[in-house]
Amino acid sequence: MKYRILGSTGIEVSEIGFGTWGLGGNSYGPVDDDVSKDALRFAFDSGVTFYDTSDLYGNGHSEEILGDTLHDVRDKIIISTKVGLLPHTGFDMPCDFSPSHIRQGLDDSLRRLRSNYIDIYLLHSPTIAMLREDSEIVAILQACKEAGKIRTYGISVRAPDDGLAAIQEFDCKVVQVNFNMIDQRAINNGLLGLAFERKVGIIARTPLCFGYLTGKFHGNEKFDGIDHRTNWPVEQRQRWANAPDLFSFLNEKKNCTPTQLALRFCIDHKSVSTVIPGMMNSNEVRENTLASSLEALNAEEM
Repeated sequence: MKYRILGSTGIEVSEIGFGTWGLGGNSYGPVDDDVSKDALRFAFDSGVTFYDTSDLYGNGHSEEILGDTLHDVRDKIIISTKVGLLPHTGFDMPCDFSPSHIRQGLDDSLRRLRSNYIDIYLLHSPTIAMLREDSEIVAILQACKEAGKIRTYGISVRAPDDGLAAIQEFDCKVVQVNFNMIDQRAINNGLLGLAFERKVGIIARTPLCFGYLTGKFHGNEKFDGIDHRTNWPVEQRQRWANAPDLFSFLNEKKNCTPTQLALRFCIDHKSVSTVIPGMMNSNEVRENTLASSLEALNAEEM
C-alpha cells in the first residue's frame, strides 16, 4: 500500500481507502456484521488507513461497526465522517446543517466511533446556496476544530461544480466528489486541476460507479428491495454495465481485473489523494488493495 498527504492538511492517508456506505445495511442490501468486521480488520492488516463513513449510513450503523472493529488501532487510522444529510428514500435529499444539528451529530458520531476526535468532518451534500446564505455553517465547523473534536473539515459535494465553488468561495481544504472512468466531470469542469493548484485534498468516491465498473453486472439485475440501485432506470444500468467492455484491452495489457483498472485510473490522477471503493467482504478488500501495487497507467492509457 502506498500513502499520500491529503492536500495541505498534513494528514497522511492510504491511496486506497475503505468506503463504508454498504456496511450500513440499508443501501446495498442486507449485510452480515461479522463479515463486515472481518473486511475492516483485513483492510487494516493490508495497509488501509483511511476509512470513510457517515452518520447517514445505516442511520449510524456503519460508524458503529467501524468503531467496534478498529477502536483499538484508532491512533493508526484516519476516519472521515459526514453530517447534515437526513434519512430519505428516492432522490429527495432532506438535510439539516443548523449549528445545533452539527454539534449533536458530531457528538453522536464520536460516541458511535468510540473516539474523542474525528480526523476529517465533511458536510454531507449541502447546496452551495446553503453555504452562501448561512455563514454559521462554516463557523461551527471551525469552532469544532478549535475545540479539538475534529482535525479538519470539508465538503462531500453533490456535483463537481459545487466542489469548484467550495474551493473558490470558501477556501475548502477537502472535497469528496464522484469520479471514475465514466464520470469524468471533475476533470472536465476543472475541479481536479484547481484542487491540485491550491493543494486541496480530493477524496474520489464511486470509483467503481456503484459496482458497474467491476464487470460483474449486466444491466438486468434484480437488486434487493432496499438496494438503492433498484430505483435506477434500466437504460442507465445497461449503459453503465457495458462500460467495462470499452477498457478490456487494458485489463489484458496490465494483467489486472476491471475493478483494479478502475481504481488505478483514479489514483493515477495526481490531484486525487485517496479513493474510497465500497468493500463488503475480505475478498473485495484483497482485490481492491492490490490496485495500489499495479504499474501506473501512462499518459496514452489515461
